[in-house]
Amino acid sequence: MKIIVSLFLISLFSFNLVAQDLDSNIVKTIEGTINETYKIISGERGEKRNWEAFRQLFTPQAQMSVLLHDSTGNGILRTYTLEQFVRIGKEYYENDGFIERPIRTVIHEYNGIANVFQSYYAKELDIEEEGVNSLQLMFDGKRWWITSVLWTNNGNGVQLPDEFKE
Repeated sequence: MKIIVSLFLISLFSFNLVAQDLDSNIVKTIEGTINETYKIISGERGEKRNWEAFRQLFTPQAQMSVLLHDSTGNGILRTYTLEQFVRIGKEYYENDGFIERPIRTVIHEYNGIANVFQSYYAKELDIEEEGVNSLQLMFDGKRWWITSVLWTNNGNGVQLPDEFKE
């Protein structure tokens, strides 16, 4: 048990050192942390993103997952590491342009963990969509870190529930 606790503390210490380049005020709140993700990933075609700052919003072990749906409505989950997502983002978001903005946000927080359910509007090339992001965060005593993101869109015709509309 001591080994597990020690490894956990070492991993916390190691990713705290990485985050020194990010404005520490941004990550003191859940809202600031999440809003910064939108700010970084959104931009016009050809616009470079600050992927180093993006990395600093997440724990090194963070996962990014998208729930897609096939033509019969069956869910297909695709999960990426943070580095895989950054590689994809560099290619698609910067080449094609990608804009995402929040619509509604619901935050549940307890004892250093938070779950954020947030509806969004997104546009890439000629594709416009709405959907929901589910983000999980942790507070290390100094700042908030995103540990995972799971999202899905209305590509299969399922519209946002009223509580997530503007």
